[in-house]
Order: sequence, then C-alpha cells, then structure tokens
Amino acid sequence: MDDDLESLDRDALIAEVRKLRAGIRTHRDATGHDLCWHHPDLWDLLPERTEPAIAVPPWPKFMRGCIRYRQSLDKQAAGAPVHDKEFND
Repeated sequence: MDDDLESLDRDALIAEVRKLRAGIRTHRDATGHDLCWHHPDLWDLLPERTEPAIAVPPWPKFMRGCIRYRQSLDKQAAGAPVHDKEFND
C-alpha cells in the first residue's frame, strides 16, 4: 500500500513527512465546534483515493456519543478554557 514511498528521494520524503505532520497538527489543534466534525482533509493526505465508507448512527445514539465525547474532555482536558459560542457564531 505504501510502495510509492520506495520511489521517493530524500527531499521528497522530507516534504511528505512535513505535509503529514502539518495535517496531523491541524487535526490535533482543532478546538471549539471543530472538535465535532470528521476531517476528510486528514484522509486526503493519503495517496490512495477512496470514497470513505462512513456509517452514521441514528440521532439518539449519535447524540449520546457526542455527550460521552464531551464528558471525556472534562476528564482528559479538565483545565481547558471554555469556548462559549454557538456554532457558526
């Protein structure tokens, strides 16, 4: 799957690593309402182009998952500042 890496020279490999690191940092540094969204831009960093096969839970289960995710942030990032803004505000 990653055979394309074999043909890259040192400079191209460094450029690829920098591109991937930038994408990971963008995902890592998401904050506020951006935490709730899937990130196809991250998937686009891969060389293979596939249509993501996502499955979307029914609303009640999805919302319970969102609540659990937010609760996990209370534990894992207890000191994080509060982003008290409405979506698209």
